[in-house]
Amino acid sequence: MGFSRRLLLLLFLPTLLFALDRQPASVYHGRREHLAAALQGGVAVLFAAEEPLLDFMPFRQDSDFYYLTGWNQPGAALLIEAPAAGTDLHPARTYREIMLLPTRNLRLELYTGPELDAASPGAPRITGVDEVQPMTSLPAILGALMRSDRYLAANLWSEPDMDQARALASWTATTLGSATPPALQDVRALTAVLRTVKDPGELALMQKAADASVKAQLALIAAIHPGMTERTAAGIIVENLMKNGCERVSYAPIVGSGPNSTILHYSENSRTMQSGDVVLVDAAGEYSMYAADITRSMPVNGRFTARQREVYNVVLGAQRAAMEAFVAGKSRINDPYHRYPDSLDTIAFNYMNAHGTDLHGQGLGKYFIHGIGHSVGIDVHDPWDYSKPIEKGMVFTIEPGIYIPEEKLGVRIEDDYYVRPDGTLECLTCALPKTADAIEALMHGAAGR
Repeated sequence: MGFSRRLLLLLFLPTLLFALDRQPASVYHGRREHLAAALQGGVAVLFAAEEPLLDFMPFRQDSDFYYLTGWNQPGAALLIEAPAAGTDLHPARTYREIMLLPTRNLRLELYTGPELDAASPGAPRITGVDEVQPMTSLPAILGALMRSDRYLAANLWSEPDMDQARALASWTATTLGSATPPALQDVRALTAVLRTVKDPGELALMQKAADASVKAQLALIAAIHPGMTERTAAGIIVENLMKNGCERVSYAPIVGSGPNSTILHYSENSRTMQSGDVVLVDAAGEYSMYAADITRSMPVNGRFTARQREVYNVVLGAQRAAMEAFVAGKSRINDPYHRYPDSLDTIAFNYMNAHGTDLHGQGLGKYFIHGIGHSVGIDVHDPWDYSKPIEKGMVFTIEPGIYIPEEKLGVRIEDDYYVRPDGTLECLTCALPKTADAIEALMHGAAGR
């Protein structure tokens, strides 16, 4: 490669590798140090996602790997060596972090674009990791650590269900003359805790995801009409998410009209919407790896029937009741079996039973058949132990729903909420109107109906 071409590559490589809004390198370094503190003198090895084999499957980085590195290139690994005090049995170690990058395939890069390897000038600066080495060095590095401290075999953290992690453990055992690979502790048990509280940079990215998702939902609400297919509606969502900066949808859009509105994870999106239907739209986007999650339900012809409005208002009232009852450090979510009398699920369930009935005079609570919410972050369902209450700094959804197959009527209203340091809730998605009157006004204002 000539000097001019190499110079151009070095100038443009960081832009190509970081198409996402990446936080400062110091943020990711701090997260790695926090993980090291949780390792109790151990060693962690995490692997990046691999390049998809099929062209229509775009690359998405492994969530934990991205959280710790902000690195968006496939095939890498991260080794974190926790500091440890020296004893008679264990040598002293200082903190160490290494990014291990795969060998470049220059022919493949003609198709995929340039990538970084350990030999690239400025690799530590570009990756933001103290030390960068080739992936081929990983077995030797880990083997040397294990040779110096055989007790690390009981304190090695990785992702036990990943082929790369199992292969590394087996090869390490072979190099040490052991018939038994070291038992891998699941590092995700530690990263799940670290990912719980969102820092200001994460919150800003989640707000961008929410704002783009609100715009996409507004575009759809303006376009909905009888005769439109559910798939066309999903396409409008996807188009407007991309138009407003999202790199992908947070999850496959759910667009269920009429009887399909009662199917929780309806995915076909194949029906043609009819006048008189309610259509439930659960769709949102991902901005720089951070997700939003929004659901709105609307009348296809722009006017709720009296019964549809009645059920809609019960769902909206249940969401408000849950919001008003929330107490940081006390309120639990995702409690569909109502084990906790003060969970937001139970509060919404009780509200539904107190404010509406089905065609047989029975309370509407039994038609609320899922948990009221979940944690949101890099994953639309971020990891969380739902036996524990929601804490300050978390982002979670409140999404009550009523689904009555007999009436071909399903309504869900979902928004994302951040728990401020003072324990109050900040809605990230409530710029999208959600009262029945506001939904109808949007539809009539757009279509003149």
